[in-house]
Amino acid sequence: MPRLVVMISGFGSNLQAIIDAVNEGQLSAEIALVVSNRKAAYGLERAQLAGIPTLYFPLKPYKDQGLSREAYDADLAGRIAVVQPDLIVLAGWMHVLSPAFLDCFPGRVINLHPALPGEFEGVDAISRAYEAFRRGEITRSGCMMHYVVPTIDAGEVILQVEVPLYPDDTLEHFEGRMHAAEHHIIVQAIRLCLENERIPL
Repeated sequence: MPRLVVMISGFGSNLQAIIDAVNEGQLSAEIALVVSNRKAAYGLERAQLAGIPTLYFPLKPYKDQGLSREAYDADLAGRIAVVQPDLIVLAGWMHVLSPAFLDCFPGRVINLHPALPGEFEGVDAISRAYEAFRRGEITRSGCMMHYVVPTIDAGEVILQVEVPLYPDDTLEHFEGRMHAAEHHIIVQAIRLCLENERIPL
C-alpha cells in the first residue's frame, strides 16, 4: 500500500481530511508519518489519536547553532526517508523547502495552497483574497494542489478549484468555504498522484 508522509505546522484540519479518507476507504494509502515543525501544532494530536507516528522537527536549534536552512532540510529529509514515502504532502507546512530536501524526493512532494495559480502566494492567502474582494479587485478565489519547487507556490498545478465570494460574505464564511474546498481537493490530488495520473514535467 502506498505510504504517505504529511507535513503540518498548525491545526491539521487538512490532515484530518486525509485521515478520514483513508479510514473510510476513499484513499488507498497508509499515513506512515506526520511531521511538524511546531510542537504545539494540534495536528500532532490528531495523528496520535489516529495511531499515526509523529515527528517534531524544529528549525530553531539549527538557527541557534548557526547552521543553514539547507542543513536543516537535509537532516529532515534523512529522517523522512527512513519511512520510505511514496508521496509527501505539505498540508499547512510553513517552511519553504530547499533543493537539499526536494532533491531527495523528486516528483514526490506536493503542496496545498489556498489560492489560485499566480495569486496570493505565501502566507495569509485567504485573508488577503478577502481584502482584495472587499476592494472590488476580485470576485472569486480558490485553492490548488501543486508539485513543490524551491520557488514558493510556483510548481506545476495538479488540481485547482475556484471558490466564489459573495457580496454579504464575512471572512469567516469565506474561510469556511475555502477549507471545505481544501479538504476535498487534497484527497483528490493525493489519489491522482498515487495512481500516476499526474506526472510532473
